[in-house]
Amino acid sequence: MLSCEMRLAGSGLTSDPTYKSHYGLCIWPHQKYPWHAVCPQDMSDQIRRKKKLSHSPRNNSAGSRNTDNNPVSLHPAIRKFLQAGGFSGELPPELEQTYLRPLIQQAMDVALYSHYEEEVRPCIDLIDHLRSLGLEKDLSLPAIAVIGDQSSGKSSVLEALSGVSLPRGTGIVTRCPLELKLKNVKEKDVWTGFITYNNHRQELTDPSEVEQEIRIAQDIIAGKGVGISHELISLQIEASNVPDLTLIDLPGIARVAVGKQPLNIGDQIKQLIKSFIEKQETINLVVVPCNVDIATTEALKMAQEVDPSGERTVGILTKPDLVDKGTEKTVVEIIQNQVVELKKGYIVVKCRGQQDINEKLTLRRALEKEKVFFEEHQHFRFLIDEGKASIPCLAKRLTSELVDHIKKWLPKFEKELSDRIYTITQELKYYGEGVPDTENEKITFLIQKINTFGQHVVSLALGEEPETFIQKERCYSKVRKEFQQWKVYLNHALHQFQCDLKNNVCAYERMYRGRELPGFTNYKTFEAIIKQQVCRLEQPAMLKLKNITEIVHESFMAIALHNFNGVPNLLKASKMKMEELKKKQERHAVSQLRIQFKLEDIVYSQDSNYSDNLELKATEEYREQTPDQNSLTSKMSTSKSKEESIQEMSTHVDTYYKIMSDRLADQVPLIIRYYMMQEFASNLQVQMLELLQNRQQIEEYLEEEKTIAEKRRTLKNKLDRLSKAQVHLLDLA
Repeated sequence: MLSCEMRLAGSGLTSDPTYKSHYGLCIWPHQKYPWHAVCPQDMSDQIRRKKKLSHSPRNNSAGSRNTDNNPVSLHPAIRKFLQAGGFSGELPPELEQTYLRPLIQQAMDVALYSHYEEEVRPCIDLIDHLRSLGLEKDLSLPAIAVIGDQSSGKSSVLEALSGVSLPRGTGIVTRCPLELKLKNVKEKDVWTGFITYNNHRQELTDPSEVEQEIRIAQDIIAGKGVGISHELISLQIEASNVPDLTLIDLPGIARVAVGKQPLNIGDQIKQLIKSFIEKQETINLVVVPCNVDIATTEALKMAQEVDPSGERTVGILTKPDLVDKGTEKTVVEIIQNQVVELKKGYIVVKCRGQQDINEKLTLRRALEKEKVFFEEHQHFRFLIDEGKASIPCLAKRLTSELVDHIKKWLPKFEKELSDRIYTITQELKYYGEGVPDTENEKITFLIQKINTFGQHVVSLALGEEPETFIQKERCYSKVRKEFQQWKVYLNHALHQFQCDLKNNVCAYERMYRGRELPGFTNYKTFEAIIKQQVCRLEQPAMLKLKNITEIVHESFMAIALHNFNGVPNLLKASKMKMEELKKKQERHAVSQLRIQFKLEDIVYSQDSNYSDNLELKATEEYREQTPDQNSLTSKMSTSKSKEESIQEMSTHVDTYYKIMSDRLADQVPLIIRYYMMQEFASNLQVQMLELLQNRQQIEEYLEEEKTIAEKRRTLKNKLDRLSKAQVHLLDLA
């Protein structure tokens, strides 16, 4: 037996799709000639004996003839196998059909099934498992979408692959996306089906039920008539005669609205189709009849729009029996990728036609009829050897394409899965864990909520708020900018004051000068000028307080919303506390600022401080004088003129104003920061803790908003699905 296996491997037959089982998935042993009872030498001897008994014409090649005395074409691999067994000549047809081919078929199926279990099945099982977790709700999974113009033969192809009859007719038959999940099982004569839509799941016990149940589902979802819907119908079939595939059948593309169809029915269908085929995870199966101009096919055009490179598109040519004589060459050129190139190429199939359906031709018999059609067709027979014709070749090809697609998709999916898990975890942190059930747990929960809130507002007041609450920039950064603007305003006021000072001094000299002789500085004039400037600065300081109060209040509100989101009554209570405290703290701050400006009405500075500033000012003025002015001053009399008196007054006023301005630049921000940040936060923390004293209202405070609870539940379910998927991937690794 080992020797025979080696000969088969050497013949190249194990890699050829022509004589494989329908889907290359199951083993069908030949009963009359069991594999283990035969060896190549025995078989060669039997062939020779059979040859002597045969009266059919002979030739020198390893060929054969059928019962009608017509030559039977042997596959090159079979011929090579015979030659390896020491036989060269003609093979009697009955021996070739009943003995040799089943023997080779069984050996091929053993090798294929082993490869399938090692390579294919894990990939298919992975996607099936992810679907069973409901992961399609969160992430796109690899699938095959079937598209085509109306009457292109889509339904026939799907029927041949699935082994069940699907809705047929004229016009729009597929009115909802139909997800066809095919799963191969080892047990023979087993068939199980489930149809799911709108949270309704129904078991099907016989393939004959499928067509009617799909029609019922479409009527429920899209309404009776010709309307379409984006709602998905899922049909799952488990059987021994189906490949492992997931196909999505989409409505046929309508060009013109007919009957009661909406005028924009064509656009509706195209939008529906595009929502599926534009996904990078989807392989697009474009069905085109052989007897139409492929360049004008709307389905192929749509596939090229979303997949210009053709990386995800497979062309399926149907109805080869309807091709006009003389045009077969064009069909072959299309299949050979010489007309409209697709990287994944084309496959031609012959499915049941309307006459076959009327004659109640079974799907199994249709497969046999298809095989005969291609084997005997003058132009298409070589396509069988190349694996480009027949439903079995299509099933194998699609399974292979899907598995390759899954392998390429997997690394990207793993990263996307990790990113989604992180995002949802962060989202769940925002919504919190939810309100517990028992009274003691609720009290503890409320204490934790209020304590966390208090810590956050205190941290914010100190300029250390958590990153979660930062909206573009920190609250303290905004407040600091306001303080800097206050300093800028004071500097601008000082500059303006210096420009207007000379005129003001002259005016005050006229108003307040008393019995002093010229040359003596009038202190009352000095005080009057200073007090007037202090009065002008008070209102801008109050405005600055108001701006900062709003900034802090807005930041505290954001913290409350974050901590008490989902418990509206507790959030409302915190807002009321904040509003009351804001007004109270603002009143205290206003009062303190007014006191500060009343103090500034008292003209005072330490002698040494004032003298130092005065000397510095005098030095600056001396340096600014020109040499001519210095020479003139030295020659003047020691008696002071009126102008000198005004200049001296200006110097004193300017010096003191600078001292006062520097004092206010620090003092106003200190007052605002103390009352509107530190004390506001501290008092708010205490007042929120006072809510715990009223035990009767705890239940009311923790009454959760329904939408928040639902959102948290949805996120938890999503996180659970994604986490299970991640664990499953890790197990596979």
